[in-house]
Amino acid sequence: MAAPFAALVGLGNPGPEYADTRHNAGYWLVDRIAARSDCALRAEPKLSALAGRARIEGLEVWLVKPLTFMNESGTTLGALCRYYRLTPEQVLVAHDELDLPPGSARLKKGGGAGGHNGLRDIIARIGADFWRLRIGIGRPPPRRDLIPYVLGRAGKAEREVIDTALERSAEVLPWVLQGDPERAMNLLHRDDGEARHGA
Repeated sequence: MAAPFAALVGLGNPGPEYADTRHNAGYWLVDRIAARSDCALRAEPKLSALAGRARIEGLEVWLVKPLTFMNESGTTLGALCRYYRLTPEQVLVAHDELDLPPGSARLKKGGGAGGHNGLRDIIARIGADFWRLRIGIGRPPPRRDLIPYVLGRAGKAEREVIDTALERSAEVLPWVLQGDPERAMNLLHRDDGEARHGA
């Protein structure tokens, strides 16, 4: 089993104008888990983030939303690891993923940035050995630019399936926190396949 996780960091852009945009899917997950665990997120200047200490099935974890813009997400991750003496392996980063369809969610450890500016900055600050929760938002139609797409709002049906994926992700989080991300991965990926096939 892996070392227990200490922090869940959801990526997004701060401000009401970005709150409902696809690029803020990581924020959406943290907000959902904070509500489920009755955890208040407060400004933590030393982290350049909103953060709170949540207790989930007896396990404690920091819930963190960087207050930098997406392409400076590594500022928060670097401060988090330094201040609380965390290794990258103890951090789970939730982010939007163009290469997964809406309604999908995947856990993985390490890898490259895949064109994601938030991940690129995090890798530059703490390396690539952190876990990622990839929340599918799909790609725009052909000949439609990426930036307006990721900074645009999901339609009602699209948001509903993304919310379903967020709920499944929240349900497997205790396994991640217990240091068994492989089990969480198997459950999440199995449930994702069943949901996509209508099982």
